[in-house]
Amino acid sequence: MADTTTARDIVMSLPDRLKKDTPADYKANVHLDLEGDGGGQFTVTVSNGMCEVAEGFVGNPDCEVRSKATTYADTELGRENPAMAVMMGRIKVSNIGALTKFITLFHRL
Repeated sequence: MADTTTARDIVMSLPDRLKKDTPADYKANVHLDLEGDGGGQFTVTVSNGMCEVAEGFVGNPDCEVRSKATTYADTELGRENPAMAVMMGRIKVSNIGALTKFITLFHRL
């Protein structure tokens, strides 16, 4: 993807990036709160081997992720180390264990 890809574009691409070998019994509901231009609030749900993205917050999350939209995009595009962004407080995560498992389900950009 081009460098002009926004956080919203990246989030909306998640259903297409879900790995085919995702266990059918895995379930997750993740809220993403991405502040600033190109961001927004999203709910990413993985269930029955499928991924859906909804704008806004839906249901009770297993994990909440908050950051600036640019920081989220930079980590997804490989311009910033995600672990360092979390450690430095640039990305706030409510349940690191749930997020760690969740991110393994998707192909990298």
